[in-house]
Amino acid sequence: MWIRGFSVLILGCILLSLISVISGLEPELGWTRVVFQTNYGDIEFGFFPTVAPKTVEHIFKLVRLGGYNTNHFFRVDKGFVAQVADVKGGRSAPMNEEQRREAEKTVVGEFSEVKHVRGILSMGRYDDPDSGSSSFSILLGNAPHLDGKYAIFGRVTKGDDTLTKLEQLPTRREGIFVMPTERITILSSYYYDTETENCEQDRSILKRRLAASAVEVERQRMKCFP
Repeated sequence: MWIRGFSVLILGCILLSLISVISGLEPELGWTRVVFQTNYGDIEFGFFPTVAPKTVEHIFKLVRLGGYNTNHFFRVDKGFVAQVADVKGGRSAPMNEEQRREAEKTVVGEFSEVKHVRGILSMGRYDDPDSGSSSFSILLGNAPHLDGKYAIFGRVTKGDDTLTKLEQLPTRREGIFVMPTERITILSSYYYDTETENCEQDRSILKRRLAASAVEVERQRMKCFP
């Protein structure tokens, strides 16, 4: 009886461990990719639409509107975060009315079990959990103390070399923030759909195969029916 109870206890511990591991697994990225072109190189990232749908919708709309163009990274804390400024005050170019309306919106805090590790995108906010607007951080290292407290909505897919460059820039400390002494500008941004690109590649392969098949059919026709 004691052995059976002990076995059940061990099985329960194993199941809890598995649940913990599964909950920490990274979710699947959507098809959209966004590229920030900075004066130190490009940073490409994708979204987690199943984890933070409202956040993804808001940030992607700002990207489509060009809201992050001429904005900057106001914070670079090596091994911790590189943080994009709020577009309302971080851009060097004035905003149009549509950009301003979207930039003034806030999104509900979509907290999840996804872990804060290097490359993760995490929304900035004030004490109010629903105060996220347009500022967000790119994790430069693991930060488990942020887990479940800030909304994760995507991760970097290309450009870790650019993040490394940013970490090597000279900084100064202002209160709790470590800030670069030089402006890290998002010169421009664009986005594309990986699924569309895959379809284009498949279409190109199919065209080549059809062309090759047509050549072979014609060769056989000439051979058999001269």
